[in-house]
Amino acid sequence: MTGYQGRTALITGSSRGIGRALALTLARGGGSVVVNYKKNAELAEQVRKEIEQLGGRAVAVAADVEQPEEIERLFAVVAQEFGTLDYFVCNAAASSFKNIMDLKPHHLDRSYAMNMRAFVLGAQQAVRLMPDGGRIVALSSYGSIRAYPTYANLGAAKAAIEAWVRYMAVEFAGRGINVNAVNGGIIETESSGYFYDVPGMAPLSGVLPLIPKQRMGTAQEVADVVAFLLSPAAEYITGQTLVVDGGLSIVAPPFTRDLSGPLA
Repeated sequence: MTGYQGRTALITGSSRGIGRALALTLARGGGSVVVNYKKNAELAEQVRKEIEQLGGRAVAVAADVEQPEEIERLFAVVAQEFGTLDYFVCNAAASSFKNIMDLKPHHLDRSYAMNMRAFVLGAQQAVRLMPDGGRIVALSSYGSIRAYPTYANLGAAKAAIEAWVRYMAVEFAGRGINVNAVNGGIIETESSGYFYDVPGMAPLSGVLPLIPKQRMGTAQEVADVVAFLLSPAAEYITGQTLVVDGGLSIVAPPFTRDLSGPLA
């Protein structure tokens, strides 16, 4: 995709996975990227170098977006290095995968701080750096619209994020800022690997055949949808959540595999 020449993006959690794929996609289109990471400086530096090899400008900034003061510092670096911001992509996420009765107060507090609060505080900071308009995109996930075992803590937070997207879209429209979300299904990243490694979780091998596309999605496939929402082609799209899940969230029993005779 093109259309990012001279544009600056801040992508939280962009040292790996979807964030990394998006950073490189924007760089190929001429964009500059602030690569945010929490701990792994080596991975972030590698992404920064790849962006520059593609012709983009990049800075890597360590910041734990779970902490409000770290969010402020992150955006202060953006202001110092670039002056303004065109795209804010809230990608970093974390939570605990437990049955509801096993959730403790600290599990709830961290999920709120890392997912929902980080998005709202980040959006506030981003808007201040978008005097001529811009784009905000939040990464959501399939647990926001369907209930999955052990996913309540993260899924509820993602559902709240999608609600915030709608409210922000209305409030920020007059500023020329579009706000959308991308809801990913089972994507081949470390995050999905962690979820399906939870002791007792249903094996992924039994889940994938139930998806209409019968496979996991890739980080690049999700990144491409985010890149579309940042592009000029998405100028008239705001307040929406685009689902990228291979059809996972639209199926229900009886499944095609349950059919027999003339319907099989």
